Amino acid sequence: MTYKLHTEISGAGEPLVLIHGMGSASTAWKPIRPLLNQHYTVITLDLPGHGKTSYLKGQPMDPHSLGLAVLEQLSVEGIERFHLAGNSLGGWVALETASAAPNRVRSLTGIAPAGLWLNPYNARYPGTAIARFLARYTSKFAPSALHFEKARQLGFAEVSPRWKEFTYEICLDAALAMANAEGYYPAWDGMLMKRFDSYIPPSIPVTIIFGDTDRTLPATTCQERSVAPAHAKWIFFSETGHAPMWDSPLDVVDEIKKTTAFAT
Repeated sequence: MTYKLHTEISGAGEPLVLIHGMGSASTAWKPIRPLLNQHYTVITLDLPGHGKTSYLKGQPMDPHSLGLAVLEQLSVEGIERFHLAGNSLGGWVALETASAAPNRVRSLTGIAPAGLWLNPYNARYPGTAIARFLARYTSKFAPSALHFEKARQLGFAEVSPRWKEFTYEICLDAALAMANAEGYYPAWDGMLMKRFDSYIPPSIPVTIIFGDTDRTLPATTCQERSVAPAHAKWIFFSETGHAPMWDSPLDVVDEIKKTTAFAT
């Protein structure tokens, strides 16, 4: 690996690694990090071209390669065995990480994980270019605009049925993360024509969480159980979209705790 993933470590207890989604950053975990800090040593990573990790043109951005990068960075940090949780692309990266190093991963919680589809995408999801364009060219107005409900609705109504309950900080962090995510398109292209198709042994407890109103990865096409580890426990949260740690933070923390409790 020729690049370093930015990490932040807090709390005390068994190591728990959190991996954010595409166009996001480790700031996405703010709503649940203080709660997790009470039980775990929490390690967040910024994927290449996201948050505080730079993007090097040409570096591999497929989920398997990102999983290997996560493993290498954790070795640099001296963290050999750990629990994993990831959202969206981060959930897929977590799955790849567990498959690549089952001796190091103690448990895995996939929070609306990508990659669980039968038919991989062969082109970027419609609307991605618009979302990235709007984020980049309105970012300087975001700190002011997001004080208004109409702006928050424009940015988050498709993400969550509870967008009206989002704090200003959640909205601003998300908007700035997308605006600054140079790795957004490379990460998208790294997913094309792929799905998660690796093996995770039953010795690793796996929980998969989806919201009942996830419009980004809908149940009809992106929540295929036959693609996931056969022993995975599936959980569905009501009135919850693609970022359950924002919509249902207490429930997400509870499921992470339950999953880690089964680890050996």
